[in-house]
Amino acid sequence: MTGGIAAYKSVHLARLLGEAGAEVQTVLTAAATRFVGADTFSGLTGFPAHVSLWEQPGEVLHVRMAHEADMAIVAPATANIIAKLAHGIADDLLTATLLEARCPILIAPAMHTGMWEHPATRGNVSILASRDVRFVGPESGSLAHGDEGVGRLAEPEAIFAAATELAGGRRDLEGRRILITAGPTHEPIDPVRFLGNRSSGKMGVALATEAAARGADVIFVLGPGTVSPPPGVQTVNVTTAQEMRDAVLETFPEADAVIMAAAVADFRPKKVTPGKIKKEDGMPELILEPTPDILSELGRTRTRQLLVGFAAETTGVEEAGREKLRRKGLDLVVANLVGQGGTGFGSDTNEAAILSADGEDEPLRPWTKRDLAQAVLDRVAALFEIR
Repeated sequence: MTGGIAAYKSVHLARLLGEAGAEVQTVLTAAATRFVGADTFSGLTGFPAHVSLWEQPGEVLHVRMAHEADMAIVAPATANIIAKLAHGIADDLLTATLLEARCPILIAPAMHTGMWEHPATRGNVSILASRDVRFVGPESGSLAHGDEGVGRLAEPEAIFAAATELAGGRRDLEGRRILITAGPTHEPIDPVRFLGNRSSGKMGVALATEAAARGADVIFVLGPGTVSPPPGVQTVNVTTAQEMRDAVLETFPEADAVIMAAAVADFRPKKVTPGKIKKEDGMPELILEPTPDILSELGRTRTRQLLVGFAAETTGVEEAGREKLRRKGLDLVVANLVGQGGTGFGSDTNEAAILSADGEDEPLRPWTKRDLAQAVLDRVAALFEIR
C-alpha cells in the first residue's frame, strides 16, 4: 500500500484475498500509515504488517518477502510509486521488495486526474507495461477534494478479479491481434459546435483492458470520450467518423478480430461552416448526410476476421440487435439498452444481450462493464478455437 485516501479500500481487498485462500503479507509505505494503520492489516491477515526496512534486525526482510511472493499487488498505487518502479528507485521497504521480486506485479493506480494524465505518469506506466507489469484501473468517479474524473481506485472486487485472473495465467488470446473501437465521434458543424452522442468510452476501455490481460495485441481506436486509454495498449485517437474509419481500415488486414464498441455518429453536416455561426444571423439550415458505415464495410471486405458489433437501443433491444447481426454480417452483437439511468452511455453498468450468429445467445440482463467485457471475450476466444 502507498499513501492515498483510497487506502481504506485495501482493507476490503485484503479480506477478499484471505477469504479466497491467499496468504496475505502487507507492506505499507510511511505515507500509507497516515490513512490506515499497520495493526489493522495484522489483525485482518494474521501476519505482521511491515513498514520499515529496519524493523527486523538480522533479517533481510525485503529479500525474504520478494522470494516468497507468488504475486505482488500495489493498491493504491500513487504517481510517486509508479515513477519509482519505472526507474528502479528502491529507497524504502516496498520499493526494495518490488525491485527484488520476480513474481507477477499488479498495480491499481489512484490519483487525481491531472497526475494520471500527466505525460510523465503516462510514460512511466508505459515503461512498466512493457515489462509485463499489469494494471487495473483507474476508474472515473469521485476523487479527493470533491473533484470528479479519471483516477479513482478500482473497486476491491475488480482488483481481486484481476489478481485471480493473473494468478490463473489465463492467456487464451495470446498471439491474437484485436482491434477495438470506443467512445463517440464528433461531427463538426462549425469551429465550436458538433453533432455527437453521450458515449463515454468506458465499455471500450473495459474490453481493451480485458483483451490485453488475456494476452492479445490490442489496437485501441478511441474517439473523444471522457476516459483515458488503458495502460500499455497501442492507442489511436480520432475525432470524426471518417477518421475512425481510416484508422480501422489501416489496421484491419492484420487484425484477427474487430470489436466495434464505439458509438459512431450516423449523420454529419453536409457542409461545415468555416467560421462560428452567429445567433444574430438567424436560424441556420443544417443539412445532414450519412457518415461511413464502418461495420458494414468490414462485413463486406473481411476475409478471416471475427466481427463484433454493438447496438444501442431504447426499445426492442434484442430484436434490433438480431437485425443488425444479420444485416451487417457479424459474428456477435452486443445489444444495449440506453436512455435510462444506470445502463449504457457513461454508466458503469449495462443492461445488454449478447447475440450470436450461431444462435448461442445471452438474454438481456444487467452486467457490470467488466463482466460484459469478459463475457464478450470468452465468446471471441471460443470462436477462435473452432475456426
